[in-house]
Amino acid sequence: QVQLVESGGGLVQAGGSLTLSCAASGRTFSSNVMGWFRQAPGKEREFIVAINWSGSPKYADSVKGRFTISRDNVKNTVHLQMNSLKPEDTAVYYCAARNSIWYAATEAAYDYWGQGTQVTVSS
Repeated sequence: QVQLVESGGGLVQAGGSLTLSCAASGRTFSSNVMGWFRQAPGKEREFIVAINWSGSPKYADSVKGRFTISRDNVKNTVHLQMNSLKPEDTAVYYCAARNSIWYAATEAAYDYWGQGTQVTVSS
């Protein structure tokens, strides 16, 4: 059974930092694109970033320059370093994985999802 489990969410002041982690189990995703999405209250789930097997990322404009994704293919984990956080970054953050080597920025393109972790940024 494939599982993605996020951790690292919490409450942080504006301008602060958090690091989210996603641990995959049940199969290896070393060749697959993995990504992070977020969903704020009353809004649709939003693409943040995807990373391919070699560690090359693609960021949404809303987080470019502030967030950094990385992966450890040996440990089957993905991390999201979030700096200069803003109140508008408040959301539930989801880790996702595709059965593909190609990038995608749509929710429907991802095959596996974590349960989400709450990030709250206070002003």
